[in-house]
Amino acid sequence: MKTINEKIPGPKELEKEIGEFLSKKFGDSVKIVSPIVLPQENLAEDKGQKLKKKGSIVFNMIPEELVAYLDQYIIKQDKAKAILSTKICTHFNRIRRYQESPDDLNDMVGSIKNNVLMIGPTGVGKTYMIKLIAKKIGVPFVKGDATKFSETGYVGGDVEDLVRALVREADGDIELAQHGIIYIDEIDKIASTQNFFGADVSRTGVQRALLKPMEDTDVEMKVPHDPVSMIQEIERFRKSGKREENTVNTKNILFIMSGAFSGLDKIIKKRIAAQTIGFGASINNKQDDVEILKHVRSEDLIQFGFESEFIGRLPVKAIFEKLTEEDLYNILKNPNNPIILGKKLDFHAYGIKAKFEDRSLEKLALTAFQENTGARGLVSAIEEALLVFENKLPSTEVKQFPITLSMIEKPEENLSLLLKPENSSYWQNEFYRISELEKESVKEYITMNRKNLGDKYNFTLSDPRINIVADCYCSNVSDIGNILRKVKQYYDEVKKLELYFFNRQDINIVLEDDAIDYIIERIVNGKLDFEQFTKKISIDFDHGLKLVKEKTGRTRFFITKEALVEPDIYIGKLLKNEYR
Repeated sequence: MKTINEKIPGPKELEKEIGEFLSKKFGDSVKIVSPIVLPQENLAEDKGQKLKKKGSIVFNMIPEELVAYLDQYIIKQDKAKAILSTKICTHFNRIRRYQESPDDLNDMVGSIKNNVLMIGPTGVGKTYMIKLIAKKIGVPFVKGDATKFSETGYVGGDVEDLVRALVREADGDIELAQHGIIYIDEIDKIASTQNFFGADVSRTGVQRALLKPMEDTDVEMKVPHDPVSMIQEIERFRKSGKREENTVNTKNILFIMSGAFSGLDKIIKKRIAAQTIGFGASINNKQDDVEILKHVRSEDLIQFGFESEFIGRLPVKAIFEKLTEEDLYNILKNPNNPIILGKKLDFHAYGIKAKFEDRSLEKLALTAFQENTGARGLVSAIEEALLVFENKLPSTEVKQFPITLSMIEKPEENLSLLLKPENSSYWQNEFYRISELEKESVKEYITMNRKNLGDKYNFTLSDPRINIVADCYCSNVSDIGNILRKVKQYYDEVKKLELYFFNRQDINIVLEDDAIDYIIERIVNGKLDFEQFTKKISIDFDHGLKLVKEKTGRTRFFITKEALVEPDIYIGKLLKNEYR
């Protein structure tokens, strides 16, 4: 019996040991065939936790799991990630628990939804975070702008249109839509205006119109006073002879609001100052606005211009931090960052490979930070710096574009140097140097997230495989997730070779990890394709292993990288060992 301290054997080791035991005991009459690993749809990534139809929900995610997912894409905002992940996971787990045991909770009167209010400056990732969460958990998601809605009955967008849009996003599945997320941006713009008299339909009116949907109400799918909706209703009545009641209940729809709330910090400071008079406290120091916002209370938001009933329906508050220059640099360095990937794709559209030097990213981060618009400033900084190259390079023979610091600082001058034939070897060396640094950076990122990524894609990320994934990333323009899916697909295809041999020769081969990695590496680096390799391995091993089987009766073979590289030597050793 193995003790606790002894290493538990892996599947491959168990398979090998059992195979040898059965071979000794029963000879060729009993065999183990390695199960083929077929590619499966990654529900956790592509469809999240996917809600079943008819309102039944499959959700078992825990907050730390969702935080780990967000960490792969979003820099900083640790507190906001924790709050959102916790309350969103709690919301959907509560729904699941209720559906599993409705009788246990039927006696409870009412329920309080974890609707969220996000507060923070522009460009810090509020919208991006909610989109990532909705994608991960697989629920319908719609985004609206608070400034485009007015109170029901007035001209302008109806807040209930968001609920109808959620049904469209769920492909007409009302039950699925009733577990969706509605995200409303710029909610601070509907705070009531001070010294305003009369019906404020674009501000307080919108707040009141949102009260019922945020809590629990039925929204008619039929849009009042909409000719198209009325015609559709008439057509349905003509076919069925019945009037169909088509409504969406908002009880389980999660509402998330966000805004920059400019000026809210002054209200909070004033309140704190009033509370600290006589205690020697001072708030005249240059305290960061975000630090001030962390002290926000409902009374501050009411003074800002919100109805108390409206704020009461947003019990969870998440404060987003302002991004520093270093944060902006780390955003650009993240291999999943859509800004750099987007710019690489722009050049890739013309057959040009672009690589960013770290120092160029530092310069772009500084430029963006000076614009004071958060991560949004990164896009304009990159566009401005590289526009001249994007305009000229497609007309040239240049296919490798090393984006160095000098390219960012002096674009016109360096464009001229890049186009001179006598400088081609220099720029090639620069491109190679930056590519190697990029590869090391990607390897470091994957190593840091090895467990999460391995669990997510059901793929063991050994050091050699991390190196392969980094190579594949540097050869393509894609994020880490898509690259891992591609490499995992190669792995699954290689594993099919085991079944291929068993079906053709009644020979059971087991490809060792180093052999599998060797094959994938050559496919990734473009040295062969899978079809070519299948033919090659058939030529190299079909006859040889069949001969060994005839001479020795052996039908099970472990193929290493060494065997793939020198198949004749491997076959020769098998025969020599038998004769010996």
